[in-house]
Amino acid sequence: MKSTKYMSAEEKEKVLKDWQRFIENDFDKAKFTKRLYNHLIQHCSFIAHYNQGGFYGTYFEDPEDTMKFIKQFDREQGCVSIEYGMTYWLNNEDYGDINTAMVETFEPYKAEIYPRLKQKTKDIKLRQMEKLKAEIEALD
Repeated sequence: MKSTKYMSAEEKEKVLKDWQRFIENDFDKAKFTKRLYNHLIQHCSFIAHYNQGGFYGTYFEDPEDTMKFIKQFDREQGCVSIEYGMTYWLNNEDYGDINTAMVETFEPYKAEIYPRLKQKTKDIKLRQMEKLKAEIEALD
């Protein structure tokens, strides 16, 4: 990692460690650090969504949204920014090193993450179906 005007190499390493902990802990809100949030909105082509809590709510409270988010860090999906539709965030002269490292860090986890998120989505939809079924039956 190379130091830039606004981010030292040491800071980049800390963000990368935060990113790995966040992934390893199933996108736990307690592991979504201010440092990681700031990097995502400043150097990874994400908008702020008002604040850190709003950003977390947008991408990590619903597993379908989390799948959309992680596709940006999936090389097989093209690493296209989900908010801007471009890849310049990955090739940026100042932050391409850390952003590429974030993609590489995600790679070994994705084989377990996608199925887990799909199962969570299925479970949510099944609960919604059961609730709707009970509501319909109550109308009789």
